[in-house]
Amino acid sequence: MASFSILEKEREIDRGAGNGNGDGKPSVAVKRSPFRCHNAQRYFDKPTSIRLLKIEQKHRGRITSSKSTGAENCETSYIKEKEEDISRATLIWRAIKLPIYSVALVPLTVGSAAAYLQTGLCSARRYFVLLASSILVITWLNLSNDVYDFDTGADKNKKESVVNILGSRTGTLISAYLLLAVGFTGLTWASVTAGSIRSILLLASAITCGYIYQCPPFRLSYKGLGEPLCFAAFGPFATTAFYLLQSGTSELPITGTILSASLLVGFTTTLILFCSHFHQINEDVAVGKMSPLVRIGTETGSKVVRVAVIALYYLSFVFGLIKALPFTSVLLCMLTLPMGKLAVSYVEDNHKDKTKIFMAKYYCVRLHAIFGAALAAGLVIAARITNATYIPKPLSP
Repeated sequence: MASFSILEKEREIDRGAGNGNGDGKPSVAVKRSPFRCHNAQRYFDKPTSIRLLKIEQKHRGRITSSKSTGAENCETSYIKEKEEDISRATLIWRAIKLPIYSVALVPLTVGSAAAYLQTGLCSARRYFVLLASSILVITWLNLSNDVYDFDTGADKNKKESVVNILGSRTGTLISAYLLLAVGFTGLTWASVTAGSIRSILLLASAITCGYIYQCPPFRLSYKGLGEPLCFAAFGPFATTAFYLLQSGTSELPITGTILSASLLVGFTTTLILFCSHFHQINEDVAVGKMSPLVRIGTETGSKVVRVAVIALYYLSFVFGLIKALPFTSVLLCMLTLPMGKLAVSYVEDNHKDKTKIFMAKYYCVRLHAIFGAALAAGLVIAARITNATYIPKPLSP
């Protein structure tokens, strides 16, 4: 179509070229042959042929550009599809929250290490039963939290929510409570075999904290009480209960060692929960969830993280001075200072970046796991080499 329009324009030029008045009559000075081909005139008329050549080149360029754009679009589409695949895999990984299960491992390991320091005994069979049961309970906690946050709209834009990924609220909730039932059965079995009534009461209290933290009609996390509940559940309640469950023939006494260790475990666990709110402040505000970071903002929140980490190491040192913790535990815990500094620096540098600050809780998970391992290792080492000089004093029978 473009070539036909060009030829028509050239015919008009030819008709008006004679006298320049556009009447279509040739000039007397210019005599045209009836046998002259228009195409010949097109190429032999220099100004006209150059103009036509440029138009054709431009037209061909558009075609080439169109083909190139199409290829680029195909490539872009492929890249986007690839990114979607990676993104979904990442979402599934985030939904599983595998690193978060350190909150099941650390209280159990520290509690068992404290019992080993007290008695020199540790039941491997009971340890692994408790570990499996604790993992099931933590899974209930995560799944039910996704369900109830879905109900309130807090997880409306949370792509890694299990409910959003599976598309089934009822199925997720039923699965959650089945896992809780199996997990609690395992905890009960361990308590009965250990002959410890106090331990099952402490574990029941820990689970109750988890329930009123997120489940209706309580939902105390929406009132900013999630952190105190988390501290109590994973610190004094769970860690002390696991200590009692590693008793032999008689129930262990509550000592300053287990209380000090449980406070430190509760501290690092609570730090994970606190940092998990940084990237979802807008969503929390929209549904009326008054988390601590909603109240104080990310700037002040980053300062709270710094103070909390400093307090963690300060408390460890103080517990060592008053001989609530053995020197080996204090020393090994101090060796984790670089991880604590890394967590603080990351939060301070990225608290305004919603995308990057998502990883803050995983830095806290690393600190929680490494610090807990150091604390437990110190207790075991103290039991092996300094048990003669370090004997925990009972605070209660």
